[in-house]
Amino acid sequence: MTAALPDTQQGMRRRNLARVLHTVAAHGPLSRAAVAARIGLTRAAVSTLVDELIRAGFLDELGPERPGRVGRPGSALAVSARGPAGLGAEIGVDHLSVCAVDLSGTVRARVVRPVDNRERAAKPVLAELAALVDEVRVAAEALGLRPTGLAVAVPGLVERDRPFVVRAPNLGWTDTDLGPLLPGGLPVTVDNEANFGALAELWTGGGAHENFVHVSAAIGIGAAVVLGGELLRGTRGFAGELGHVPVRPEGPSCPCGGRGCLEQYAGQEAVWRAAGLAPGQEPVGLLAQRAAEGDKAVLKALRGAGSALGIALSGAVNLLDPEGVVLGGSLSPLAEWLLPPLRRELTRRTATANRPVTVSRLGREGPLLGAAHSVVRAVLDDPVSLTAE
Repeated sequence: MTAALPDTQQGMRRRNLARVLHTVAAHGPLSRAAVAARIGLTRAAVSTLVDELIRAGFLDELGPERPGRVGRPGSALAVSARGPAGLGAEIGVDHLSVCAVDLSGTVRARVVRPVDNRERAAKPVLAELAALVDEVRVAAEALGLRPTGLAVAVPGLVERDRPFVVRAPNLGWTDTDLGPLLPGGLPVTVDNEANFGALAELWTGGGAHENFVHVSAAIGIGAAVVLGGELLRGTRGFAGELGHVPVRPEGPSCPCGGRGCLEQYAGQEAVWRAAGLAPGQEPVGLLAQRAAEGDKAVLKALRGAGSALGIALSGAVNLLDPEGVVLGGSLSPLAEWLLPPLRRELTRRTATANRPVTVSRLGREGPLLGAAHSVVRAVLDDPVSLTAE
């Protein structure tokens, strides 16, 4: 959504530049006439805006439109493949990852490093992440891209508007200020990984919903709520902590300090233990294969995890009345076995039946992509702010 700007001639110009850039990014290649028709401005006005965006390096002219159109062909416009880009990074419990995304939303460079981050201090983790950011930044610049910011996804409670991790139980971090440890040279934002996963689903997941609960099911269980196309953050930015909703109040203790939390039944390591496997012993794909082959222990573990997810989600669905629920994260390949018990619990426990529950096509990539796209969206929302620097 384009940021609100003052209702002045300059503010109107900035809004219209953003509208043109968003339109070409979402629907291009387009001619000037096609852009004008989509956003309701005159062709002359759009042509002036387009020329400004071309000079600033945001748009490229590709030549005449494809044949077959009536009338004189216009010059097709596309977002520049050598312009601004967003860097996204994710600190996972079992990995670090960084990517660069251009204005069209295409991933142009990526690096993933498997690493066990449990109980590691923040300083060495951020130092390793900074090295990966530098690697991706160099690769992006070699492609002619200009990174304009970095967004970092963290599996924990991150204070709103500052890079302060209040609690990340699966990392062992408490009251940790990431600010002094983050890579320098670019504007940096930090947010919860489930929030970025939900934004990725909203912006790139292909779903029609603007009101949904997004579940990020991996080693931990995160969730985020999108209402009216906007992320529901809560007072301090902590909304969506589904993984620590108790589903069995007298259940096993959780690193968060509670008991019987959803994460103890539906988190990746909990599923592995329930299936009689050592956590991390088999990748998700092999667990799916075991389930497909009818392994009784695996099937029982997945039924239990799906039921626990349905119990926890029923409260959120009854409270918020979303259009649907989206299952993402590294456990999404197991949706074939997780969703039937999940849906049964939702049907039993919610006021309205047949609540749509779908699987994200982004899988475990959601948080990383959402982080990078958040930087790109900031450019699309106000390209003038970048050219004014």
